[in-house]
Amino acid sequence: MKKFIFLFLTLISFKVSAQEVNIIPQPAQLRPGLYPTDKFKIDNQTIIFITDNKAMNSATFLAEYLFKQYKLNLKISNAAEDGNKNSIKLVLSDQLYKNPNKYFVSVLSTSLNAGASSEQGLFYAVQSIIQLLPATTEDKLFIPSVDIIDYPRFDYRGMHLDVSRHFFDIAFIKQYIDYLALHKMNYFHWHLTDDHGWRIEIKKYPRLTEIGAWRNGSIIGLWPGKGNENIKYQVLPNEIKITPKDAVIKTDGIRHGGFYTQEQIKEVVDYAAKRYITIIPEIEMPAHSMALLAAYPELGTEPNKKYTVAETWGMMNKYNNVLQASDTTFKFLENVLTEVMALFPSPYIHIGGDEASKVWWKQSAVSQQVMKANGLKTESELQSYFIRRMEKFVNSRGKTIIGWNEILQGGLAPNAVVMSWQSEKGGIEAAKQNHKAIMTPENKMYFNHGQFVEEDSLTASTPSLLADVYNYEPVPAELNTEQATYIWGAQGCLWSEYITNPAKVQYQLFPRLDALSEVLWSPKEKRNYPDFQKRLKTQFKRYDLMGITYSKRYLEN
Repeated sequence: MKKFIFLFLTLISFKVSAQEVNIIPQPAQLRPGLYPTDKFKIDNQTIIFITDNKAMNSATFLAEYLFKQYKLNLKISNAAEDGNKNSIKLVLSDQLYKNPNKYFVSVLSTSLNAGASSEQGLFYAVQSIIQLLPATTEDKLFIPSVDIIDYPRFDYRGMHLDVSRHFFDIAFIKQYIDYLALHKMNYFHWHLTDDHGWRIEIKKYPRLTEIGAWRNGSIIGLWPGKGNENIKYQVLPNEIKITPKDAVIKTDGIRHGGFYTQEQIKEVVDYAAKRYITIIPEIEMPAHSMALLAAYPELGTEPNKKYTVAETWGMMNKYNNVLQASDTTFKFLENVLTEVMALFPSPYIHIGGDEASKVWWKQSAVSQQVMKANGLKTESELQSYFIRRMEKFVNSRGKTIIGWNEILQGGLAPNAVVMSWQSEKGGIEAAKQNHKAIMTPENKMYFNHGQFVEEDSLTASTPSLLADVYNYEPVPAELNTEQATYIWGAQGCLWSEYITNPAKVQYQLFPRLDALSEVLWSPKEKRNYPDFQKRLKTQFKRYDLMGITYSKRYLEN
């Protein structure tokens, strides 16, 4: 084993010129092999050889990919004699690297060797092997001789999907996770609840899915929707005016909904774990809660009101979607999170915390009593009190909360991670307070926005161009060296108001996910947009092979 590792490390002394290699994200080190003209052949006689049974997961993933895309049926073996045959060797050894995410790939004419010190490092090696494969279906596959040593820049490499506005079934969620795995992403932020639908079964509170998982219609077209152009909203310090008062929102009248059973959640969590992706569930609070309030109105600031699951997009707090900061509410949410945390082994639970209108707390006598009893001077402090109460409970279960940057209002909870979406300000503020921050500024990282100045389908707001995503730097220049260590990474977000089917998800996701993966994985100094565009040409062929929808406008340049 030591000789094998030493031999590999001595081979990588050539100038980079492997023109056939187009890997995204760009590896930290990539060089042609000792004999650059050599190629490694994969056919049905090739064996996937593993040195440790812990490598079986990565071996199985590679074998299944080869069968699905190329109809090649490769044997997986740990028998020593098979290691001397035409083989893909997957090596697990703690002698390799201290960094568990670091891996190598070395392609020779007689063998393809890959290794890491951890299971996830080996899995990342397999993703690079997949991108060395030709992007066309052939009986025999040839891989160029190349040497790679690679590791990620950031520890948090995330992608989000909102399933509240539009529901996506389990089969597609698994597909989405595979997309993230291909790009070496390691966190999936699953936005499970919002005003427009509650998507996770909670056994203690069945009305959350019986009532909260379904809405009776959706607005037509971009907000405010066809037929609603004359409805006006005024957000004032102490009230919100809707004109005309008796305005009725026009929708398509089509019932929409769905939810995931707890068994389905477990299935997806297990699926993601085999791809070394941690799923972070989001349960929105104290706002974005109209679906919850439709099921349990007694938890709102207007308990006698008939709440309904939202049918229009936009900031829904103009219709009162805020939970009452009462002991009854806290107990309810603790019971909900108890079931959620039992399903998700993630050490992180996202509790939202964004866009909570303070008007509804100002108008509520109960809210004012809570503030007085706890010495809170402002409604922003009440929001902080709410978040801190929930954080204390989550921490008591050994987990950490993540919240959108509004959780900074009124004082940041002691151990919270801040996800900064309203520019970078929240992330900067969190880092200066020695809190982890995840950067996801809307103008760059919201992939539900258009990817071109002029789009050919409904998308949100101003465009988030591919070049802008690629050139984004998650570490703000104003942070000093120590503060910069609190920038945990970044994340792309995909909100589904205008995304109604899997093909549209793919269209919005690709190739911006490619750009994001390179921002988060590759060394900063290696980023080169023209080179990225060149490598994208091969990636598009791979997407064609996988049946992924993307804009053909990228092929015009």
